[in-house]
Amino acid sequence: MTPVTVCHLGRVAYRPAWALQRRVQERLIAAKRAGMAGAGAADGLPHVLLVVEHPPVFTLGKSGDAAHLLLSEDALAARGAEYVPVDRGGDITFHGPGQLVAYPILDLDRLRYPDGGRGTDIHRFLRELEEAVVRTCADYGLAAGRVEGRTGVWIGPDGRGDERKVCALGVRCSRWVSMHGLAFNLNTDLGWFDLIVPCGIADRGVTSLERELGRAVGWDEAAARFLAHFADGFGATLEERRGDDARAWLDAFAPEAVAAETPAPAAQ
Repeated sequence: MTPVTVCHLGRVAYRPAWALQRRVQERLIAAKRAGMAGAGAADGLPHVLLVVEHPPVFTLGKSGDAAHLLLSEDALAARGAEYVPVDRGGDITFHGPGQLVAYPILDLDRLRYPDGGRGTDIHRFLRELEEAVVRTCADYGLAAGRVEGRTGVWIGPDGRGDERKVCALGVRCSRWVSMHGLAFNLNTDLGWFDLIVPCGIADRGVTSLERELGRAVGWDEAAARFLAHFADGFGATLEERRGDDARAWLDAFAPEAVAAETPAPAAQ
């Protein structure tokens, strides 16, 4: 089984969370390098999964088009949002309240899937992340899936219209250690997506569990369901830490880690 420490950090501003991801990734890479040099090994270190919620922010991947942001940065700031170009793959997306954001920082060299498959298959890594979301949607009675040639998780086409994205994905690997991850719309205000061309896809929309179900879902409940499916797909054993305990653990694991700005969100 793959040991993963899950850190529930609550609502965290995007830039500190990004810096924290880099510190954790660098810690795992340093351990890997030490092991290769015969000075130690990463085998005793857990993989890390950060589970957060962000204040409103638009992020643009390194292969994205800045023209897909339809307002100026000043106009965004006036609405209480920020814009951050980042080092993940993909185009522009939105993070904000009511969204489950998960950042798996996994050493794929050490990862083995339950069927024996090796972790160093970036396509399978993405598909397993998508599958955890697909199964979470199924828990709520929603048929979600994939669209050929497009990352993420989609609902439809169906009687309500064309396919619409419920979860965006974008990752980056360095020495086979991953960072960034997925943004799953639970009770997200979808009006924010009107300010961008989401993921650079102009002919399809976005959705949320709330919109599809006609009711809000509990954030904590949805997170628990997602984590159960993540554990199944990756053959992982999860050690969950929350709030101050999670921050203290991260401070020891990755020194100078930035603490969350608020406690973990309550169930909605």
